[in-house]
Amino acid sequence: MKYNKVIMLKNGIECCLRNGMECDGQAVFDNFNLTHGETDYLLTYPDENCFDVMQESQFLKEKSESKNEIEIVAIVDNVVVGTAGIEAVGKKYKVRHRAEFGISVAKEFWGLGIGQALTIACIECAKVAGYAQLELNVVADNVRALSIYKKAGFVEYGRNPKGFNSRLAGFQEVIYMRLEL
Repeated sequence: MKYNKVIMLKNGIECCLRNGMECDGQAVFDNFNLTHGETDYLLTYPDENCFDVMQESQFLKEKSESKNEIEIVAIVDNVVVGTAGIEAVGKKYKVRHRAEFGISVAKEFWGLGIGQALTIACIECAKVAGYAQLELNVVADNVRALSIYKKAGFVEYGRNPKGFNSRLAGFQEVIYMRLEL
């Protein structure tokens, strides 16, 4: 699946949204570690990153060659400032209509429209891939993300009051959201 679009951010700077490629491995690895250390709302901490740079490069190569999954990078001034992707829930018949959505943006670039643009890009790609439903999990206190997801049409279908166990905040409620495509 291929994606490539240039958007104008709220601060007037251009941002390129495109497939992450094998050559982006180091930049995406660095962005992962940065973003996962800047907020307590993501699933993992930087020390839990299970990829090294080579594995990240291979992951991006596989996603760029996939017909139904994608990893999109947001680039500003030749720097990866965010990533988002869709991944199949599974290959079995009963779940192959579903995909999961994940996203992270460097804190320095919050509030500029990158999160919304990456969300829209992934929704477009999920539709092209033929999925019937896109799903995500979000920490209930993550007001910015919730606003983006609701604006994009995602609806809540459940909550887990102890969904995450944060090193900083203790238990965090996780909201399950879905979007019919």
